[in-house]
This record gives sequence, C-alpha cells and structure tokens, in this order.
Amino acid sequence: MLLIVGYVIVLLSSVGTYAVHGSLAALWMPMEYLAILGLAIGGFVAGNGKKTINATLKALPGVLKPATLNKALYMDLLAMLYEVLSKVRKEGLMSVEGDIETPESSAIFGKYPTIQHDHHVMEFICDYLRMMVGGNLNAFEIENLMDIEIETHHQEAHIPAHAMSKLADAMPAFGIVVCVMGVVTVMGSVGAPPAVLGKMIGGALVGTFLGILISYGFVAPVAGQLEQKCEEEGKIFQVIKSVLLASMNGYAPQVAVEFGRKVLYSNDRPSFIELEADLKERKHK
Repeated sequence: MLLIVGYVIVLLSSVGTYAVHGSLAALWMPMEYLAILGLAIGGFVAGNGKKTINATLKALPGVLKPATLNKALYMDLLAMLYEVLSKVRKEGLMSVEGDIETPESSAIFGKYPTIQHDHHVMEFICDYLRMMVGGNLNAFEIENLMDIEIETHHQEAHIPAHAMSKLADAMPAFGIVVCVMGVVTVMGSVGAPPAVLGKMIGGALVGTFLGILISYGFVAPVAGQLEQKCEEEGKIFQVIKSVLLASMNGYAPQVAVEFGRKVLYSNDRPSFIELEADLKERKHK
C-alpha cells in the first residue's frame, strides 16, 4: 500500500508540478514510452536467466501485500516451539517423531495454521527436529548446517531484488538511448521551422525524463521493497535456529524461547512479560 502512496507522491511532485507551468500534452510521446518499455523488458530478459525471471515475476505481487511477519505471528511461532520442546522434555525426543514426519496432521502444529501452511518454515523446523531425534549430530554441527541453509535461502530470496535493482540502474541509460534516437531524427530535419524542431527536441528529451523518472521513482522503490521483505523473511529462520540450539544445549523450553525472542527486531519483539503471559494463557486453554 505504501508503494502506491509513494508512486502518487512521485507523480504529483514531477508531472503535477510541471503541469502548473507547462502543457502535459508535450509529455505525450507514445513512441518514446513504447521504446522505453521495450528496452526495459529486453534488457531484463537478456540480463537474467529463466530462474531469475520466474522468481522476480513471482515476487513482484508481494510488494503490494501487507507484511505477514508481525508480532502476532512470532508469538505463535515461539508458543509452538515451546509446546514442541516441552513435549520433548517430558516424553523424550521420540515423542515428536510423528509430528515431524507428518506435520500437516500434527495436533501441535495444527494449532498454528499460519505457520503450518508455510512450507519453508515447517520444512526447516521438521528437518532439524529430525536431526535432533536421530542424535547423530551435536549442536555445533547442526548450527553449521543451519547457517549454511539460512545463507543459501538468503541468497536465493535476494535474486528478485538484485534483478530489479540492476534494471533500475539501466533505466536512465535506456532513456538516453531514446533521447539520442530523437536527436538523430531532429538532425535529419534541420530545415524544418523552429516550432517544429522545438517540438521534436522536446519529444527527444522526454526519453531522458522517462528513463530517470521510471528508474528512481518506480523501479528502485520496488527493488527496495523486495530487499526489505527478504531481510524480514529471513528473521523467522534465525528465531527457529536460536530456539532449537538453545534446547540442544540443555536449556529449558521457557529459556530456549527467550533466546528466540531476543533475535527479533524491536517492533516485532514481545516483551518478556508478554511472552510469559501468552504461554501461560495458551497452556490453560
């Protein structure tokens, strides 16, 4: 939603202020718009592989959706991990084997549908709980594996943001290309009346205007939004990592979830009292 608000402000600040003392009709150059669009699409396709293109197209609608990773979701995550680790502490690691093998039918995970339906998060939790049940790896080895997986996920998640950032960097140059093509046309019409030449030169300059405006006013903000979402989405894996490793190192479930709470950004982090009260309330339901 804020992206749309930002776009409106950009248009009002550029085109809106120009309209006060100029004619908007002078900016209507359909062929320049078409050329810029074609160059942008062509450059994007030529500069990226099929995987990157598909990932970017899939990620773009997400910039208009509200954030799902918020304080309430993290409270659910910490409560779910607390419940799993409490069961492990009381009944042993083998007691959660059924939950991690079929998480879609788990009674524990079923209490938290938002998290249960996130395939990547559930796979991360179940994979490392499975390793803990196996007992063949120590906490240091599992931590190393977690770091590798999180880094891989981080790099993969940033692919759309990097692709859009490169496109934003290229747009001013595409604008110059369109402008130069317009200037070449002007040079071939030097015998035309000044009024005609002026209109043609103005049309050529529209290309530069469009390239810069689209780059910094439209494409770069999308790249920024994708970048921020990647950083936010990576935090949930760090929380899970901290909680599970704390449990492996012998901490009680109540203390282990505190490790996870401390990882969260300040605006998403519940206070110690809030988390404790929430866990007690869920326990008595």
